[in-house]
Amino acid sequence: MKATWEKIEKNLGVLEVEVDAAQVSEALDKAFKKVVQKVNVPGFRKGKVPRGIFESRFGVESLYQDAIDILLPEVYTAAVKESGIEPVDRPDIDIEQFAKGESFKFKAKVLVKPEVALGEYKGLEVPVADVQVTEEELNAELERLQQRHAELVVIEEGEAQNGDTTVIDFDGYVDGEPFEGGKSERYSLELGSGSFIPGFEEQVVGMNIGDFKDVEVTFPENYQAENLAGKAAVFKVKLHEIKRKNLPALDDEFAKDVSEFDTLDEFKQDLEQKLKERKQNENEQAREVAVVDKATAAAEVEIPEVMIDTETDFMLKDFENRLRMQGMNLDLYYQFSGQDEAALRGQMRADAEKRVRNNLVLEQIAKVENITAGEEDLNEELEKLAKSYNRPVEELRDIFTRNGNLDNLKEDLVLRKTIQFLLENSKAVTEVA
Repeated sequence: MKATWEKIEKNLGVLEVEVDAAQVSEALDKAFKKVVQKVNVPGFRKGKVPRGIFESRFGVESLYQDAIDILLPEVYTAAVKESGIEPVDRPDIDIEQFAKGESFKFKAKVLVKPEVALGEYKGLEVPVADVQVTEEELNAELERLQQRHAELVVIEEGEAQNGDTTVIDFDGYVDGEPFEGGKSERYSLELGSGSFIPGFEEQVVGMNIGDFKDVEVTFPENYQAENLAGKAAVFKVKLHEIKRKNLPALDDEFAKDVSEFDTLDEFKQDLEQKLKERKQNENEQAREVAVVDKATAAAEVEIPEVMIDTETDFMLKDFENRLRMQGMNLDLYYQFSGQDEAALRGQMRADAEKRVRNNLVLEQIAKVENITAGEEDLNEELEKLAKSYNRPVEELRDIFTRNGNLDNLKEDLVLRKTIQFLLENSKAVTEVA
């Protein structure tokens, strides 16, 4: 096989391939074995027609398309590898010659990964945040834990306050007419949660048990139900019950209830350390994002639309998988959100483009700096995954290999090592509060 690559414009080029007659003959043999199983010739059982009789009756040309279908994927893949190009879309194939006893010639118009012109990527200034935990932050975390472990107590009298859980009936009207989904009985609503239409919860605050009230609100302009978006509405509300949080005291007993520690002081020390570790992780993630963004901003690359479309497809599939884990699917999501696939893809597109751009720049930096992932790196990563999933290392390796994802894992390792390289070669700048 002979393959030549010629770039014709930007990221587009032509791959010319010639395959020798011997491979063509092998492909025709395979095509005959496949086709002969389907033809009926008087005097012969199906699949037992001699090759000569088949060709005299149907012509050798009847095998050409099947032979091309068998041969083309194999030789195209080999030609791509030999030429060292990285296609990002399906090729546009033009068959120039295919016949028995002759070589197979074709041209493939191929869109390849764009070239990246790197800018400055060493010595980038990256902010470093203070990871010390303040007294206010520690108290806020303790208060959050108090709220989580609070008991809801029904109060007999008094006004509804922010933070209370109220049990209400409501009946909504737009232009004097009831609308679908605007009515419910004995609905539990936490005031201040922001789960209802803006302005609704604030007007329930101050109501007493047994009170009736007309709550006037306006649906947001971007409300998921288009027939209600921007419309003024009146909800007739009755308050049945008020439940108020009874916060536990912050003492040793609280520490015993929510942790393995016997005293509040011990629990607070542990909580402070965990908050510090969380801030360190968040700071490290923020630094990674910042250094990649700066390196990408300094580079020049023109991204083919198909790469953005492919990444959007991947993000949509990932989103669908996460919905399934929550017991939902895309159809239900579209109903609840009032969106369709085109709108969701539109929301994802900017992020998809950023991901593609970042990866292209990181790949180019890895290539320039000769950053690779070897077997030692791969084994270390598989061991980490094995501990996370509580599965044997060899079992995970076998799964990655069978699914064809081992190379993807290596590529991910290279990207992570490249980000670490950027951080190690950056300048830390302390953030000013």
